[in-house]
Amino acid sequence: MAEHNVLGKRGEVLALEMLKTKDYKILETNWRYKRDEVDIIAMDGNELVIVEVKTRSTGFFGDPEDAVDEAKMLRLVRVAEEYIEQNSLENECRYDIVSIILNNNKSKIRHIKDAFYPFQA
Repeated sequence: MAEHNVLGKRGEVLALEMLKTKDYKILETNWRYKRDEVDIIAMDGNELVIVEVKTRSTGFFGDPEDAVDEAKMLRLVRVAEEYIEQNSLENECRYDIVSIILNNNKSKIRHIKDAFYPFQA
């Protein structure tokens, strides 16, 4: 597995652990629809939460969450809509980002609630 993929998986594990400490109920990890994927789907109380995890080894080139551009947001919304339809959910939905800088076994984790709101292209 490529080094960046290993780093990404380590970040997803840290994000899951952090969300569980906040009493999120994890419904899915790496849920796919066609060619797109959501890292984590969880419940925060009665609210469905779509979580994108971005992990970097350094913040030199910007914060990890800066990598979630408009195209990525549109893909996340599309996948979330499919998940909601397939599971006949009527819950409110929120989009969060977990931003992680991970190097030398040290981590800086930032949970950004309501990181963006869905929009149409």
